[in-house]
Amino acid sequence: MKTMSLRVRPVHHRSADRVRAHIFLCMLAWYVEWHMREVWRPLLFADTELGDDLRTRDPVAPARRSEAAERKAGSGMLDNGTPAHCFRTLIELLGTITRNTCRVRSPEDGKPAAEFEITARADERQQQALDLLKGIGGLSMPAPRL
Repeated sequence: MKTMSLRVRPVHHRSADRVRAHIFLCMLAWYVEWHMREVWRPLLFADTELGDDLRTRDPVAPARRSEAAERKAGSGMLDNGTPAHCFRTLIELLGTITRNTCRVRSPEDGKPAAEFEITARADERQQQALDLLKGIGGLSMPAPRL
């Protein structure tokens, strides 16, 4: 992914095809981020009670938070007592899930004898975020190999 702020500029390409490809990738990354933000609304500081209000409200009127969003912003906590996140901190939390390749050496000659991978298990908050991602248009998350 690009950085957390999806900016199109600067463009360091000279050919028109490469510039178009760059713009396309930036828009694709923004689209993926938008979908992630939508399914992660319950975990973020975002207002989850907007519903149909977005379609019917006056687009020029000032935005108003729901009471639930005010509680999240004021306490920094979700209703279940876990910390609320901004998009960046939730991505950082998921970034702590690691996959390590372990190599065992033979005691006789010191040459590699076996190799295996260990994937860290997601904690409760990480698993909740991963489960919510499954709701994005048929996205399937591969199961970790243990």
